[in-house]
Amino acid sequence: MQAMSNDCVHRKQGSVAHPRMDLVTHLSLVEARGVPGKMAEQHGAPEQAAAGKSHGGLGGNYKVIVYEMENFQGKRCELSAECPNLTDSLLEKVGSIQVESGPWLAFERRAFRGEQFVLEKGDYPRWDAWSNSHHSDSLLSLRPLHIDGPDHKLHLFESPAFGGRKMEIVDDDVPSLWAHGFQDRVASIRAVNGTWVGYEFPGYRGRQYVFERGEYRHWNEWDANQPQLQSVRRIRDQKWHKRGCFLSS
Repeated sequence: MQAMSNDCVHRKQGSVAHPRMDLVTHLSLVEARGVPGKMAEQHGAPEQAAAGKSHGGLGGNYKVIVYEMENFQGKRCELSAECPNLTDSLLEKVGSIQVESGPWLAFERRAFRGEQFVLEKGDYPRWDAWSNSHHSDSLLSLRPLHIDGPDHKLHLFESPAFGGRKMEIVDDDVPSLWAHGFQDRVASIRAVNGTWVGYEFPGYRGRQYVFERGEYRHWNEWDANQPQLQSVRRIRDQKWHKRGCFLSS
């Protein structure tokens, strides 16, 4: 652990501060309804009420419908397990996606390689809905994304091998690391609890990097070209968070 003056802890409002840390940053989430790439709350949606069944984590129920054309047109393919090559399913390309239960992790290239795209319950009528308007319209493989549990804790480090300044995030989402005392250089990560997605730019934009529970000693372990990470959020399962949903518009 770094010296206390170099550490930054972010906890959801109302949690107990860690006694060993001297700097505690409390964030209040900005109201994000209708803003692209923000975490928002949906109130009483019937499809979410029906999604209370277990459909995340190992042994959960997963279902995604992939369409060849935009706006859910053309040939379609229903999946409930991983698919290393979507073009093997009689689809020439992927134009739109409906996630009925998940979440899922999609990839730019075959065999779960290339840029990553998190797909949570909802409709994605065209490529920029799942890529945050990033410059990639290719999606060729996807797999169910394991959700570790209802609790979330993430440690970000400024240097490789868990060195330099440290930021701890507990049960909350951070749309801007810079705005809360941590620069955009993140060179190693410990995902202590939960499943997370980090973004290249503030406001949950740019390239996406998924962090399942474990240690990442260097940025190349999450397939990044440089140690740049400027926002992070939890990936939540409606088994535990029935009102939580990630909305893109």
